[in-house]
Amino acid sequence: MAEITTVPFGPQHPVLPEPIHLDLELKDETVVRAVPSIGYIHRGLEKLVEKRDFKQFVYVAERVCGICSFGHGWGYTKAVEGLMDIEIPKRASYLRTFWHELSRMHSHLLWFGLAADALGFESLFMNAWRVREIVLDIFEETTGGRVIFSVCKVGGVRRDISDEQRKMILEKLKILRKEIRVLAMTFMYDNTVQYRLEGVGVLSMDDAIDLGCVGPMARASGVPLDYRMADDEGAYKELHFRPVTDTAGDCLARVRVRLGELTQSIDIIQAVLENLPDGAIEAPVKGNPPVGEYFTRVEQPRGEAFYYVKGNGTKNLERFRLRTPTNVNIPALVKMLEGCDLADVPNLILTIDPCISCCER
Repeated sequence: MAEITTVPFGPQHPVLPEPIHLDLELKDETVVRAVPSIGYIHRGLEKLVEKRDFKQFVYVAERVCGICSFGHGWGYTKAVEGLMDIEIPKRASYLRTFWHELSRMHSHLLWFGLAADALGFESLFMNAWRVREIVLDIFEETTGGRVIFSVCKVGGVRRDISDEQRKMILEKLKILRKEIRVLAMTFMYDNTVQYRLEGVGVLSMDDAIDLGCVGPMARASGVPLDYRMADDEGAYKELHFRPVTDTAGDCLARVRVRLGELTQSIDIIQAVLENLPDGAIEAPVKGNPPVGEYFTRVEQPRGEAFYYVKGNGTKNLERFRLRTPTNVNIPALVKMLEGCDLADVPNLILTIDPCISCCER
C-alpha cells in the first residue's frame, strides 16, 4: 500500500499566476486531499476604513485587486450610497455598467492568456494579451488609467465620455469581436486542450449549489446564477439578460463559459453606448454616513461579491467587509482536486480563475 506524501504547492510556482498555497496529500500521483492555506499576502485593507473618510476609502477599495479594481470601487460606493440613501443619475449608472463590463473583458482575456500559457501555447498567450491591450486602450482613453481607474465616487462617476469617444469605442468593439472569435476557435478545437481539460475536475450541479459556488464556476455546472439578472442599478435591468451556462461542469466547460462571456460583454457594452442617456454624472453628497449598516452585491468577473458597510455618524465608517468570489469557490476547488492526477492540479486551479489578492485583503 502506497504511503501518503504531503507536497506543498505554491505560493510560488512556475505555472501559477496567483500566490495560492495548497498542501497536497498524494498517494503515488493521485491527490488524496488538498488543504488550502490562506493569509500569505494579507494586507489589512478593511481595517483602513477606520482611518480614511468614506470618500477617500474608494481609492483603498479599488486597490484590493488590480484586475477587479473598478468592481470593488463600484461595490463599495453602492454600499455607501445605500447607507446614505443617495440615488445616482442614470447616465452615471450606465457609465458604471460600461466600465464594469470592460473590466470583465480585461479579466477574462488576462485569464485566457494565462490558461493558454499553462498548456504550453505561448503564441496564443501573447495574442490573448495583445487583444487585451485594446481593452486597456479604451480604459486609458476614457478614465486615464490602465489598471487603477479612480472614476467611481460616492454619488456617481468622475469622468464622462464624449460622442467621439463613444463612436471610437463602438468601432473597437467590432475588432474585439473578430479577434476573440479567432482566439476561441484556436483554443477550443485543439486536440491537446480537449485531452487535458475535457472530463477533468468535474463539479456537478448539486455540488456547486451545496458548496455555494458563484460566477463562471457555478454557471459551468449548470447553475444559472448571475447577479446582473437581479441588479437594480446600471443598464442590466433594461437588457434582456441571460447568463452564459454549460452543463458539463469540467475544466473545458469553465473555459467555454468565460469565452462566451467575452462576447456577451461586447453585446452589453454596445447596448449601453447606443442607449447612453443624457444628463448629470454625479449626485450631490451632503453630510456623513448615518448610524446604520448596509450591504450590496456586484457580479465581479469571477462571480458575486458582497460589500458591507457600517456607519457611526462620523466621516469614517466603523466597518467595511468584503466577501469575494474566490473565498467561496475555494471549497469547490478542494473537492475537485480530490482524486485528480498531480499533473492536472495547475489546470484545475487556473480554470477557477483564483484571485488571491481579493481573497486575502
